[in-house]
Amino acid sequence: MTVGRIIATEACVAEGAAWLAARDPRMARALALVGPLPLRRRADGFEALLSAIVSQQVSVASANAIWARLEAAGLCDPAVMAEASEEVLRGVGLSRQKARYGQALARAGIDFPAFRELGDAEVVAVLVAVPGIGRWTAEIYAMFALGRADVFAPGDLALQEAARLLFGMAERPSERALRAMAEDWSPWRAVAARLLWAYYRVAKDREGIR
Repeated sequence: MTVGRIIATEACVAEGAAWLAARDPRMARALALVGPLPLRRRADGFEALLSAIVSQQVSVASANAIWARLEAAGLCDPAVMAEASEEVLRGVGLSRQKARYGQALARAGIDFPAFRELGDAEVVAVLVAVPGIGRWTAEIYAMFALGRADVFAPGDLALQEAARLLFGMAERPSERALRAMAEDWSPWRAVAARLLWAYYRVAKDREGIR
């Protein structure tokens, strides 16, 4: 499977946002409200995936605090993470489960540079085989660390709530329903996600993604 469009600069995000706004007036209204969308690229590799694990099912503020303690303890290095004691990992704020996941990732021997040549579905398939990495985590990694332009994370509660608000839905769409909705935003689904997260921040006055 070939690698599709890569989001590398703010100009890429702006191109995708303009495409979405031209396609759907509700997207245009949201974009006018939130302004230019963030690039949100980060370096690929172990740290980016560990960050996504840390962010699972906690607030952005909590994830930021835990991440700062991980960095201070040198635990963002896979070799250090792999050998750390449970006491150390719990001491920086990781749950017992996330500590186990972090160490499983550190010991998995993933060839991160090879992901740059794999298709989106292949990246997700490799990652979800690692304990503790579900589809949401894999999709977040593909979007932000690999810059994939057409990846979406419909299991994200902030995206679901933003879609409910923007599209006037009675209740949050399910993961399956939101994945189906997002097909209309291809080939810029990752930009649609950025737009919905930005809309969530404005509508709810809180961050939806770290």
